[in-house]
Amino acid sequence: MSTRDDASKPLRPVGASLPSGVLADVVDAEPLGGGAANDVWRLTLAGGTRLVLKASTGVAPDLYIREAEGLRALRAQGGLLTPRVVEVSPAHLLIEALEPAPTDDPGFWESAGRAVAGLHSVRGDRFGWPTDGWLGLLPQENAWADDGHAFFAVRRILRYVREPRVRSALGPGDLVGLESICDRLPTLIPAAPAVLNHGDLYRGNIVSTAGGEPAFIDPAVCWMWAEADLSMTYCVDRPPERFFAAYQEIRPLEDGWQDRMPLLHLRELLSVVAHFDGVPDCVARIRETVRRFS
Repeated sequence: MSTRDDASKPLRPVGASLPSGVLADVVDAEPLGGGAANDVWRLTLAGGTRLVLKASTGVAPDLYIREAEGLRALRAQGGLLTPRVVEVSPAHLLIEALEPAPTDDPGFWESAGRAVAGLHSVRGDRFGWPTDGWLGLLPQENAWADDGHAFFAVRRILRYVREPRVRSALGPGDLVGLESICDRLPTLIPAAPAVLNHGDLYRGNIVSTAGGEPAFIDPAVCWMWAEADLSMTYCVDRPPERFFAAYQEIRPLEDGWQDRMPLLHLRELLSVVAHFDGVPDCVARIRETVRRFS
């Protein structure tokens, strides 16, 4: 365990913005994986309370603010358990620390599936969100739309086609194929209502409370199709099948939903290519999906 002075060293770039009562009480700061956007530490306070600090001096000034708003919306409107927000500023987000999700506990994943089904039972009037948000370090465009197919085409696929790394990684035929998919979306994806979406619902963003209940972190919230949200869960490190079975006990999915998952997952694959160089596996999966659906 670090001393108080040692523990605060990695926090000094953002220490001035932290509540003095928290920073002074830190007895240990353990670095965690931070993803594309920030550095992350697990802080232990003198009384044993644990918090998670996400911090960066190089992100957009509203990135952490939008994340905090998303956590609160998922809890207040969607009924999900989310970490308590302790403090947020343009340079950091301080939240309650939670536990990793159990790998294959069927009871946990059944509860998680039911929780997400409850989230997707909350309907909106339109597709989008009152403000743009963030997915990683790139803006998530959320301008309101009445048509879900148009929203997904413009704000979730074509939006990434403009990104320099995407245009460099994909060839002209790939880009034409993506545009063709956008034109054909009404025939590929059945019309569905706008529901509250977590927005980045892969397995790593489902964690556990100390009591073993599913909780949810790192949102990119919007009103969108339920299947769009589930495509992340299904296509990235898929949880046990009990998750999907329990989900459908509350909110049955349309026939053919599994076949549509790769198509709806294009948003995430394009986002990864837009963020990083050298991701040939994502490029190959985009091309496979384009060949299949265009």
